[in-house]
Amino acid sequence: MSFLAVDMGSLDRLLDDLGDKAEAAARPAAQAASQVLYDEVERNVAAIRQRTGKLLASIYQVYSQDNSGEGRATYHVSWNHRKAPHGQLVEFGHIQRYVTYLGKDGNFYTAVRPEMRGKKKPPRTASQAVKDAYYVPLPAPKQVPAQAFVRRAVVKFPQAEAAAADELMKAMQ
Repeated sequence: MSFLAVDMGSLDRLLDDLGDKAEAAARPAAQAASQVLYDEVERNVAAIRQRTGKLLASIYQVYSQDNSGEGRATYHVSWNHRKAPHGQLVEFGHIQRYVTYLGKDGNFYTAVRPEMRGKKKPPRTASQAVKDAYYVPLPAPKQVPAQAFVRRAVVKFPQAEAAAADELMKAMQ
């Protein structure tokens, strides 16, 4: 019986080197994919009729240290809820119950009944009757349809994956 002895040390070193390169390329690859999605979200927001431009200015992509680790990188693409708190209403739609108006400062406000001006605004948790007594209701509630700008970016997942793969291949060469 005979055995063939092969030195696998060089193959092990090559695989270790490729693993190190792939690990180092995780963040650039994730950023490349994130950039594709970020660009699509910005295009989607730009296609929506804008009044102040705050939603477009609030779009961001950021590296998430908490959700990333060795060989894994995560980026978040979304809108800043402080800069554009209305983003959720645009993304998911809503029911408008009260009259609104555009203030001189460019922000939207809910119309308050004249007899309630100067009185304390009802809390978010107040009953519908309390809110109806404070704000000027519409004759009938109006359904404002969703204009998804983040969720619609899912159509760019194949391009995002391709961008990540390209970045990984560059790192491997």
